[in-house]
Amino acid sequence: MTAQTPARTPARTPARTPAAPVSPSPSFRTSSATRSLLACAVVASPLWAFVSLTQAATRQGFDIARHPLSALSNGSLGWLQITNFLLAGALLALGAGGLRRALRGSPGGTWAPRLVRIAGLGMIAAGAFVMDPLDGFPLGAPSAETATLTWHSYAHFAAGSVTFTSLIAACYVLGRHFGRAGNRRYAIASRVAGTALLLGNGWAMGGGRAGTLTLAVGAVTAMLWVSVVAYTERRGS
Repeated sequence: MTAQTPARTPARTPARTPAAPVSPSPSFRTSSATRSLLACAVVASPLWAFVSLTQAATRQGFDIARHPLSALSNGSLGWLQITNFLLAGALLALGAGGLRRALRGSPGGTWAPRLVRIAGLGMIAAGAFVMDPLDGFPLGAPSAETATLTWHSYAHFAAGSVTFTSLIAACYVLGRHFGRAGNRRYAIASRVAGTALLLGNGWAMGGGRAGTLTLAVGAVTAMLWVSVVAYTERRGS
């Protein structure tokens, strides 16, 4: 008789443990957070400029050559400009965090974001403290010569001065940053934007003809340049 070979028991395949979900690397999370913060800075200035200039062109009695854009915070639709200041200021302050991350370790990488954040906080304060009606806007408001300023109007002007000074300085610091990086085109554009606001504000404060218009042009130019810089850094992050 032939001895029977005992049947072999199939070897058991070890049960596979489900793979743990892979979490994003710290560098990915940092890059994603940086891009989100930079997006705030990208949106802030175009939003403020669009809402302000749209109102300037459509609200009855408003003349951008006589009235500052801040005067739009008065009247029945004043809440639109107040909200515009608050929202754009908050976005700019948040966006400064993205600029701080993107420019870290580079010339101007510390002060440019700080100045942008101060400008954002200044805009929030400018929205919270509404300037008085003046020079016939809204309709029925006293003329510029007879108007008596209230404390919140003075607070608005102080907040505006902080905002403009910070934006001017931020543009010049960015000019140094790009100059040291060898980006001559951006260095020149940064200084031009800062100078536009410096001259526009100075002309307005000196009582120059159509000073509110030169101030508006300077402020929009400087703010939009900050958005351009944020957009450029976001593309490279």
